[in-house]
Amino acid sequence: MTTFQEAVAVEVTIAQAVWGRVFGAALEVIADCFARPETRATAAEMISGLLAEVDTRNCWTLAQALGHPGPHRLQHLLSRAKFDHDRAREEIARLVVRELAGQDVVLVADETGDAKSSTDCVGAGRQYSGALKGVGLCQVAVHLAAVTETARVVIDRALYLPKDWAADEERRDAAGVPEEIMFATKPQQTADMVANALQLGIDARWFAGDEVYSCRELRTQIRAFGLGYAVGVSHTHVVTDGAGRRWQTRQIINKVLPHQWMRMRAGHGQKGTREYDWAWLDVRADDTPDGHHENGTSILVARRHRYTGELSFFRCWAPGNITLAQLVDVICHRWRIEETFQLGKTFTGLDEGQVTCWNSWMRWSLFSLIAAAVLTLTAAAATTARPARTTRLVPLTCPELVPLLRAFVLTPPVREAEHVLHWMAWRRHHQAVAQACHQRRHELQDQP
Repeated sequence: MTTFQEAVAVEVTIAQAVWGRVFGAALEVIADCFARPETRATAAEMISGLLAEVDTRNCWTLAQALGHPGPHRLQHLLSRAKFDHDRAREEIARLVVRELAGQDVVLVADETGDAKSSTDCVGAGRQYSGALKGVGLCQVAVHLAAVTETARVVIDRALYLPKDWAADEERRDAAGVPEEIMFATKPQQTADMVANALQLGIDARWFAGDEVYSCRELRTQIRAFGLGYAVGVSHTHVVTDGAGRRWQTRQIINKVLPHQWMRMRAGHGQKGTREYDWAWLDVRADDTPDGHHENGTSILVARRHRYTGELSFFRCWAPGNITLAQLVDVICHRWRIEETFQLGKTFTGLDEGQVTCWNSWMRWSLFSLIAAAVLTLTAAAATTARPARTTRLVPLTCPELVPLLRAFVLTPPVREAEHVLHWMAWRRHHQAVAQACHQRRHELQDQP
């Protein structure tokens, strides 16, 4: 045990050095995006504060943890400060490109939702969200992640505006939505983010997504970008076989003979290696971009659960020859974006912003993604540099890295008695004023 503790102590030293380098690089690349140095310093505080040990993350709790007398500096940073958050997001993406240089990158798209209590919040409406496990009042955002064998980093996000919300000029003005932002479907938002990522230098060969991102329009655009794809499709998705006959996926799978199923590993879980049975069928491509030749390999891949026999289907296209094992690897990369959501929501407040306006949402999500990106890149680089004698320990993960940073690197939350009493008085006074205003508003509305 002593040997293992010594090995972990060495990893702590490595992780501290890597964190300092990556966090410093992130602050450096976005430095010119701020008009004032005070705003830049506040942003650095917020990014590190998001990783602090606090119960919830919003401007009030972070300001108290950071030692501020009130939340006004953080609120100003999110809403009114002169800060080019779009350029900052691009600079962070370029930093990720440099950190992941030489690795095979798969671009993965997925959305996540945050429950809201009012449609006054930008983009909030009754819509489906997997995070809510159904339809509810929520905000939904589409995310694009760069996934490799060692790291998974969200590099872009787009807030989805429901059609009725995007057409409501009164709500748009109240939330500060820019005039050029119009209604766009999730596949359209994804295509724009993929195009932007490629322009920024992301060296990707593949795109992956679930059924939401399997429409023909998006698949055609992905091929036009020069990427292969592997996207989930439903049991009723229609494909065309080599003879020109059209089948639903649940029907054409009957063509697969028993000996054609191959058992392959699909990753590791808490209970060990996950394995499924896989098969593929050649199908005709229906998404060839204009001006492109009918080349490449178009495939329908089926996955069968070992015990229940439950089937899942994936439509794939590769620019050249491809093996089933390679396609399975790309398909498995898609699931890793769920880990980035879990990381962001658990440790960097991705779903805790309590913001209502466009600028505030864009900036809160950006700072959360920067904190998660620095955390992920630090864990990946520290694992690569760890000494050989730590091979009997599992690699350093982000959930393990967070307590390490809180203990050795990050400034602990301020908990002096006078500061705690000041914030208790500030919160209770603010809540009393808000309560009185709400009661007065109700009284005025009740008058004839």
